[in-house]
Amino acid sequence: MFLFAHIDSITLPLEDPILKFLLILVIILAAPLLLNKLKIPYLLGLIIAGAVIGPHGLNLVLRDSSIILSGTAGLLYIMFLSGLDMDMSDFKKNSWRSLIFGLYTFCVPLGLGILAGYYILGFPIYSSILLAGLFASQTLIAYPIVSKLGISRDKAVTIAVGGTVITDTLALLLLTVIVGMATGNVDETFWWRLSASVLLSIGIILFLFPLLAHWFFKHCSDSVSQYIFVLAMVFLGAYLAHMAGLEPIIGAFLSGLALNRQIPRTSPLMNRIEFVGNAIFIPFFLIGVGMLIDYRAFFRDWESIEVALVMIALITLAKFLAAYFTQKTFRLSNDQRTVIFGLSSAHVAATLAAVMVGYNVILGHTADGEPIRLLSESVLNGTILMILATCTVSTFATQRGAHNIAMRNAQDDDKEPQEEDHILIPLANEQTAYELVCLSMTLKKAKERNGLYALNAIDNKVEDPNLEKQGRKLLDMAAQAAASADNYMQQLLRYDVNIANAIVSVVKERNISDIVMGMHHDRTPGGSGIGRMAADLLGYSNVTTFFYHPEQPLTTVKRHLVIVPEKAEKEAGFQLWMQKLRNLAENSSARIVFYAPASTMQYLRPSRGKRSSKAEYVVSDCWDDLTALTYETKRDDCLWVVMSRLPPRHEQGAGVYGAVLRRAQFRADLSRTGGRHGQPLPVTCARATGREFPVSGFYTTFTGDGRPGKTRTGLVLRP
Repeated sequence: MFLFAHIDSITLPLEDPILKFLLILVIILAAPLLLNKLKIPYLLGLIIAGAVIGPHGLNLVLRDSSIILSGTAGLLYIMFLSGLDMDMSDFKKNSWRSLIFGLYTFCVPLGLGILAGYYILGFPIYSSILLAGLFASQTLIAYPIVSKLGISRDKAVTIAVGGTVITDTLALLLLTVIVGMATGNVDETFWWRLSASVLLSIGIILFLFPLLAHWFFKHCSDSVSQYIFVLAMVFLGAYLAHMAGLEPIIGAFLSGLALNRQIPRTSPLMNRIEFVGNAIFIPFFLIGVGMLIDYRAFFRDWESIEVALVMIALITLAKFLAAYFTQKTFRLSNDQRTVIFGLSSAHVAATLAAVMVGYNVILGHTADGEPIRLLSESVLNGTILMILATCTVSTFATQRGAHNIAMRNAQDDDKEPQEEDHILIPLANEQTAYELVCLSMTLKKAKERNGLYALNAIDNKVEDPNLEKQGRKLLDMAAQAAASADNYMQQLLRYDVNIANAIVSVVKERNISDIVMGMHHDRTPGGSGIGRMAADLLGYSNVTTFFYHPEQPLTTVKRHLVIVPEKAEKEAGFQLWMQKLRNLAENSSARIVFYAPASTMQYLRPSRGKRSSKAEYVVSDCWDDLTALTYETKRDDCLWVVMSRLPPRHEQGAGVYGAVLRRAQFRADLSRTGGRHGQPLPVTCARATGREFPVSGFYTTFTGDGRPGKTRTGLVLRP
């Protein structure tokens, strides 16, 4: 018989940290697996599991400081992710819609709550107003559902998230004011202190945090350090909001908005943030919420049951009316109304904080010495029951509406012709490999997880046994970079007669749609300007080719400037590279600016229904005077130039109007720029149909005072 060497006696509640953590991990693992078969949202399952194992259930685990800490981090994580997942362009466009919904979801419950507290429950006016504030506040407990279903950028979700911040802010400000008035602490300086502290904290988060993040990500490439920095920003923002008299969840949400443009949704950092939150922090929060539920409150006294029933009924009615008014105001669908109602109906964090504050405020004592509280014990017990009911309604409603929207979006995608992206990344330099992989992931559709190929080609005439070892190391590095963003990359190591022939062969074998490779500046007299190998590749390949020269992380780019020549719309691959660059702007959260002649601009602008506020269109003949563009460039800009390629070598001739690349040192006429830089601007030029076209080169990005800074250049070529 096998005997364990050491067995401790197990007592309840569990005190061994290993057993406690093991039990919670088993619940987090088993809840989705079991409840998905029963068509029950797994979020509700985690809450119920918390109630079962908590101090009011089987008493397996106490809601001690470790659970509270992890749960607080999970709640802040939910609000941070809701701000981070937002499409900032859509958020700005829908900000007034969020404001209207925020007023709806604050004023309707506030009015019903005051009437119910004063006339139905018989509370004093201050207690009735504070109770109404509980009705108005809400928690995005069901946000992981919409995030998992991929509709976090739907208009309804944007409106609901923005409205949540507004109503929670108003509700918590109302709490501060009512408590101050009830205790006699509101004086002339109260409003000045409150306003100044709120504005100061919001200003620091929204204006200072992006600058800190941009500087940090630009100078630190370590993945662990980047994640810890983001986590520190979340808690710092939450604490600043707390110091200002706001709820910490407001600071976490604002931190998400502040870092939104610094963390692209397809980046490895974003994948780490979502993974850790969904795997650890958010489930801990939900289990902690379940531990608050005390089923014995149903049988304690009739007053608690009466308060709970009134709160549940009126809160559900008020939140539905707010969602209904929002639907009618903005002509949303029924499913969008259901999502808004589901996201706004749960009451946990702000509600619990407010009721605890009101419960701890003692206004006086009765003749028997009992304390007279601003919110009575019956409200506290009723709030616990209300949390369970509203979380149940929220998860089911959000699951239903979000599922229908996701299914409809999937059907719309099926109607459109889908072409799979197969992007080839020839690698030869460890310093640029990571950025080339990041660019490739950003160019493709965000939902596609496959279609990336990394190639290291070796000239079979070179006798060096270390080349294969170095090549495999480089491919492993690229595969790890792709895997960190949850993308699969195929590794290809190939021997061939030359590098260009190896790339061309892989293009044909793997049905490659795009090539992303580093830019090599050929400085030899009479050279192509992009290197002999690249020139040979363009002569024999007809797929879209992106030449990229990174000088800083792609995530720190704020604008992409795209120079499009006249009659570019007549090229066969016009729509293909246009879609890739739109994906680049969409996935990186950066703005994209197209410069093109008027005749070409009409083909660049999308149809009215598909226009994005991230794109700008500037009519310009910058091909004739490239130096004029230096006035438009800023630090952290990325410059892209679109150009035709070489025709196949057997088709070249004196009378062919192909884009024949040649190397030239274009000495810019700096007198036209007022001598801003005092040095020539070397670029690569191309001759096509008898004209000189600047294609790409060593462009310099300038700050506002005209000083040169680092830049990155990109070259897009299309047959």
